Amino acid sequence: MFKPFEKISKQNFLIMVGLQVFFILLVWQLSPIGLIPQPTHVLSALGQLLGTRLLIDNLLVSLLLTLQAMLYSILITLVFSYLSVIPFFHSVAQFIVKCRYLTLTGLIFIFTLLTKDGSQLKLSLLIFGIVPFFTTSFLAVILRIPAQEYELCQTLGYSRWESLYEVIVIGKADQVFEMVRQNFAIAWMMITMVEGLNMSEGGIGALLIKYNKYNDLPHVIALQAIIFGIGLFFDYLLGLLRHWLFPYTMAHKK
Repeated sequence: MFKPFEKISKQNFLIMVGLQVFFILLVWQLSPIGLIPQPTHVLSALGQLLGTRLLIDNLLVSLLLTLQAMLYSILITLVFSYLSVIPFFHSVAQFIVKCRYLTLTGLIFIFTLLTKDGSQLKLSLLIFGIVPFFTTSFLAVILRIPAQEYELCQTLGYSRWESLYEVIVIGKADQVFEMVRQNFAIAWMMITMVEGLNMSEGGIGALLIKYNKYNDLPHVIALQAIIFGIGLFFDYLLGLLRHWLFPYTMAHKK
């Protein structure tokens, strides 16, 4: 377990992780810092949250908004990434990539003017936060494609549009799922921030801000644990989906 590049069995790995988690919880429980709620208090708050419909309703609102933003972001990213091999659209794709350095704080007012209600505002901010990173990842995949793949299509008599379809659209479809898996974390991390801008529709972000306002730290940490757990679940689910749709790529990766 303490040797570089050592491989251990899955069972030993799970045992190791379990012991590490137990050790962390034990240190947390015995910690002398009184401001941080102990695990028992957090578990009690977690039980209260799970026992109410309030949590489920707010989770559904947040999940629906996140999935909607991911869908639009995927469509926008794929369109401009596929067209980036055309010189006219290459500059547009590069501009989208550079937008990842823009902060949402100074742009919220502009998005507020461009949208008609709070729901569209939150959706627009999420899309703006996801698309640049998604585009950056996919353009890197396109740039790594060997020239031999394009040459093979030319040898087979494909047109340039057919080569684009075969090499990038079809050939890199599995990479799209991997990037969705990576960038979902960005969307899920941003959801609490954008929901704080308009709390009228609810959401787990609005609920988190409500508990944080009253310094209810046990419920705040319990909500953070729920957000973390849902993120891990979707990461695992997207990994399974990729393995099911593209088993050959996973086998090659192993």
